[in-house]
Amino acid sequence: MLSALGLAAALALLIALTMRGWNLFVATPLCAAIVALSSGMALLPPLAAEGAPNLVGAYMSGFTGFITNWFFMFLLGSIFGKLMEDSGAADAIAAAVMRHLGPSHAALAVVLACAILTYGGVSLFVVAFSVYPAALALFRAADLPRRFIPAALAFGSVTFTMTSAGSPEIQNWIPIPYLGTSPWAAWEASLLVALAMAVGGQLWLGWMLRRAKARGERFEARPGDPAGLRQDLPPLWAALLPTLAVLGVSFALHERFQVSALIVALLAGCLAVGLLCLRTLRQPGRAIAEGSTGALVAIGNTAAVVGFGAVAKLSPAFAVAVDAVTHMPGSGVATAALAVSLIAAMTGSASGGQAIALPILAPAFLAQGVNPEQLHRAVAISSGVLDSMPHNGYVVTTIRAICGETHRAAYLPVGALTVIVPGLGLLLCLGLFALGL
Repeated sequence: MLSALGLAAALALLIALTMRGWNLFVATPLCAAIVALSSGMALLPPLAAEGAPNLVGAYMSGFTGFITNWFFMFLLGSIFGKLMEDSGAADAIAAAVMRHLGPSHAALAVVLACAILTYGGVSLFVVAFSVYPAALALFRAADLPRRFIPAALAFGSVTFTMTSAGSPEIQNWIPIPYLGTSPWAAWEASLLVALAMAVGGQLWLGWMLRRAKARGERFEARPGDPAGLRQDLPPLWAALLPTLAVLGVSFALHERFQVSALIVALLAGCLAVGLLCLRTLRQPGRAIAEGSTGALVAIGNTAAVVGFGAVAKLSPAFAVAVDAVTHMPGSGVATAALAVSLIAAMTGSASGGQAIALPILAPAFLAQGVNPEQLHRAVAISSGVLDSMPHNGYVVTTIRAICGETHRAAYLPVGALTVIVPGLGLLLCLGLFALGL
């Protein structure tokens, strides 16, 4: 009971501190300490019995493990975004979109750019780094409130593309070894759900933007922003090719190198910017330096949240909660979807929710004769419903480190598009399965 109260209090406190703008390097160890103390976990390695976990060791294991796995992707992704900004390539793309789609479709252009990159295999974190410079230029040209940029980036990345059939993102691939399915499992229902989420979410985003502008909100420039659309822009083809290089290399090497393909793809993108936009690069050294610094801040924030999750997973209450949600009464895809969604909420991770739940759920439900393809798709979509809580690593990185916003200003639209819209998509998916699709 004490462990359960401590875990619940720590999660609530972490969400509250995140919303209030606390530094995560302070907030996450503090909340992890609450979990450790309420669970009887030693705080320091010398105080722990042999083989027993301790707060510092568990936290730093999660923290450093995330950095080990993702550092080069964050580094090259941030540098790529800065080079696109410094060369004027982002402004060239923004100018072309504004000419062809008009100011009213600036947010749609950002969503589509994220969707294409995500479905092409580019990591969700890297997509935000890569698209943000163009998004900033588009929102500035359209005079849209910049606090909605994180919502547009997140909506295009972690909703209708991340968990859809055929997506190369890890959230669509984790179920495969457990269920014996393919990335295209239940593609018919997945297609309808993705279309419904994309259209419904975009309409909602447009409605929120119109309401904000009606209240008098406009784009507010900040120190350090590029000073409007530049005149010395590279040709559109040269601005687009670096992004296409990232997409193409990532797609071509994904199956062979898995996540490591992003390192090669982003390096190719950086080189493409340097070669194709050499004439318009202003301060490439400064762009690389700023990109490197930004990458450290971004990955540090995310790793801090992962460190808290590593401690939370070791508490007795977490084990009891996982056992409870994976043994809920009932059978079928709805029960599995609910279990995965709840665990994803506790861990703040869609992939974490699947990785913990599927080893327990898959054998039991397959033995009951549940359709593995339906189970695959329901689990994938449900993992993206409650994972986007305020303390989620992607949410924190996108809002704070990449876009420079506060949770107080930016999280409400992010939550609407990445929690409510996928939740409605999951209900639609379950309904389609009930109808026999």
